[in-house]
Amino acid sequence: MQLKCNGVSLYYKKSGSGPPLLLLHGNGETHELFAEITTKLSRHRTVYAIDSRNHGQSTKNVATSYQAMCDDVAAFIAVLQLEDVTILGFSDGAIIGLLLGLAQQPQLKQLLLLGLNLTPADFKPAVRALLQLEYRQTNDPLIQLMLEEPQIELEQLTTMTIPTLIVAGENDVCEPVFFEQVTAVLPNAQLLVLPGETHSSYIEHTDRLYPNLLPYLR
Repeated sequence: MQLKCNGVSLYYKKSGSGPPLLLLHGNGETHELFAEITTKLSRHRTVYAIDSRNHGQSTKNVATSYQAMCDDVAAFIAVLQLEDVTILGFSDGAIIGLLLGLAQQPQLKQLLLLGLNLTPADFKPAVRALLQLEYRQTNDPLIQLMLEEPQIELEQLTTMTIPTLIVAGENDVCEPVFFEQVTAVLPNAQLLVLPGETHSSYIEHTDRLYPNLLPYLR
């Protein structure tokens, strides 16, 4: 389905029943990233798996920033008049979810943020170097986005009281201490570090994370 909001058309796939759960994918991906886990999440929630602007079947060739994508999702929630919303965001989707939380969106009930970063400086040096090389080779604006944004200060998180789960792989793109610092600063957050997992291995086309999410879905 397509929904016009904030000047763009967002493609989304709806399934299940219950309170709304919005799935937000990472950079260069689509809602299909969550295909396997969506089947199980739909047992507990009405799942809206969304393609971000300039991704998948949503509007292309428009300005891209994390704030613009955040505004898109806020408009999506408003147009559909959703309440008690849970956001499950991975990577770029986690940044969007965090920005929604920092904006104190009243419809939000909880945030499940996977593979988050606050600034490009949070990436491990080798990860930043790979992104810089890829951008030099491709001039891809989506890669440029990751090299320039977001710019969220750790101190900004101290006022966000929405219940939040921070999820990271043991071998994520940021050092483990980063996720510990984020969780410590957030007033109402828990941290889940998954042994042996990378940035995306536990969520990309797999339902391995589902048992860990059950307490939050219930």
